[in-house]
Amino acid sequence: MGYLLLATAIAAEVAATTAMKYSEGFSKLWPSLVTGVGYLISFVLLAQALKSMSIGTAYAIWSGVGTAAVAAIGLVLFEEGLSFAKVAGIVLIIAGVVVLNLGGAH
Repeated sequence: MGYLLLATAIAAEVAATTAMKYSEGFSKLWPSLVTGVGYLISFVLLAQALKSMSIGTAYAIWSGVGTAAVAAIGLVLFEEGLSFAKVAGIVLIIAGVVVLNLGGAH
């Protein structure tokens, strides 16, 4: 159940971050509201996931998957460039999550 809560927390965080881009500095009402509600939901679900998961593992997955997803959304929706440095950074984040899980962080 912890991983399902964590996955939903990640989805809410990614939606909130994407809405923040659309809010144009919180100058547009609806994207700004989606941002606030999305982050609230994300943190509540993350807190619930932490009841059954190690904090190191949960946070590494939450931040790593969220970062990779937002980078992909930036590439697709906002036509942001994809550089070697971005790809290397995402690979390193994913590697860090894997190492934490293999190293017994849970």
